[in-house]
Amino acid sequence: MNSFVHTTLVVELQAGDTERFPVLAHLSYDPSDPFAVTAVFTLDGRVLARWQLDREMVTDGLTRPVGIGDVRLCPQARGVERELRMEFLGEARADGGRHHAVVFAWAEAVGEFLHETHRVVPPGCEEVRVDDFLADVLAGS
Repeated sequence: MNSFVHTTLVVELQAGDTERFPVLAHLSYDPSDPFAVTAVFTLDGRVLARWQLDREMVTDGLTRPVGIGDVRLCPQARGVERELRMEFLGEARADGGRHHAVVFAWAEAVGEFLHETHRVVPPGCEEVRVDDFLADVLAGS
């Protein structure tokens, strides 16, 4: 049984204050890293950004604002549709600021993806393999 979960969504990248344009978001979940969701944003086959997100944070972001660091998520209504607003702060720019992106995803599609990940590894059943991690760290020293 393949327990890897993947979906591709059309999301909207905010440009300026109000304009949005479509990009692809490739969401993936690997149960060997049960706390993480990987989001890869692409346009015309080119990777724009890759982020490792906390699965619980993404789940919580569908219902309430979460995040105070480089990633901030919150639910947002757009007409009758529910969206997940994802704000990302990246590396420093030459002018001293930071790269910044805001992406909007259809909340129902993100929720369906998360539901599939929860079927593979239910929340609270994630295993932390500390011994394996420490063995890898010590082997590298």
